[in-house]
Amino acid sequence: MLTTDFNYNLPIELIAQKPCEPRDHSRLMIVDKKNKKIEHKHFFNIIDYLKPGDLLVWNNSKVFKARLFGKLEPVDQDINKDGIKDKPLFKQKLVEIFLVREMENRGVWQVLAKPGKHVQPGMKVKFATDFYCEVVIKKSDGTILVQFPDEAEVIRNKANKYGHIPVPPYIKNEPNQIEIYQTVYSKTEGSVAAPTAGFHFTPELIKKLKDKGIEFAEITLHVGLGTFLPVKTEMIENHTMHSEWVELNQENANKINQAKAEGRRVIAVGTTTVRTLEGIAQLASYKDKKFESFKGDINIFITPGFKFQIIDALITNFHLPKSTLLMLVSAFNNNTSFTLDCYKIAVVEKYRFFSFGDAMFIQ
Repeated sequence: MLTTDFNYNLPIELIAQKPCEPRDHSRLMIVDKKNKKIEHKHFFNIIDYLKPGDLLVWNNSKVFKARLFGKLEPVDQDINKDGIKDKPLFKQKLVEIFLVREMENRGVWQVLAKPGKHVQPGMKVKFATDFYCEVVIKKSDGTILVQFPDEAEVIRNKANKYGHIPVPPYIKNEPNQIEIYQTVYSKTEGSVAAPTAGFHFTPELIKKLKDKGIEFAEITLHVGLGTFLPVKTEMIENHTMHSEWVELNQENANKINQAKAEGRRVIAVGTTTVRTLEGIAQLASYKDKKFESFKGDINIFITPGFKFQIIDALITNFHLPKSTLLMLVSAFNNNTSFTLDCYKIAVVEKYRFFSFGDAMFIQ
């Protein structure tokens, strides 16, 4: 399949710059994928399309301020006994470091840098007097490994102190509070982008859903390159998908197992939840069609033709053209052209797109 098969035209004014308030008043496109019919509602109307016993599974990952700005300086710039640098002055350059994920080794992180050409192994990036990293390796895929002298929790705390909210580049103004770029149920810090399908839930709506008999479970997927890295290959099969860290504990695994055994719907809130559950279901640990607790990396690229084992319905936002997320939605719809037709209708009806935009409920 060609990447261009997943393209569509979007007027720039339909890219949402801030969330709807109240959040559950965003618009909601109800998609009947079997009969290829759609309805136009508001998100608070979703309660009318859910039934007692439905299990909603969402991603509880919490965003931290992963976007850092620092100054480059060489690590080996020596000062002699008179306090004078022995080597010619290194002209400091400002650089943006985007923390993507922590690696297994203490203090080592995978990052993106802009402009990357100035960042070379052996250099130090200083963000504050007590916050810096050293560049270790530049990889061929454009990512960089850097070494911090601190533990991961300390690094995130300092990033939250000195860094910026990692909103996507199509959002022109950084929110003044990170809570604006969080779901109301976020709790496990580690994402560098929000699982935005959950933005539409409010505490009041969640209570109404629970009162109706809707059940909830949660997973954790720390959003990284696998979610937001664009597809640059002509053929989607040649796109390299990056792994992301996920966790499903036994309590939530049991909830999903019971729902599937009883024939109740498992409804994913967001594509990250889809990739977590369907990704784990591809592993050898998913035996006898039952989940066990899992903690580790998932690397799954869901494209049309994929056979879903877990998910019965999906709540999702409207995604970027030619993105892996749009490909996943097309796969769940069992029809790429129908998915693009839904998007064309959303444009005509002036739905709001992307992270702070409106939602779809596909069933």
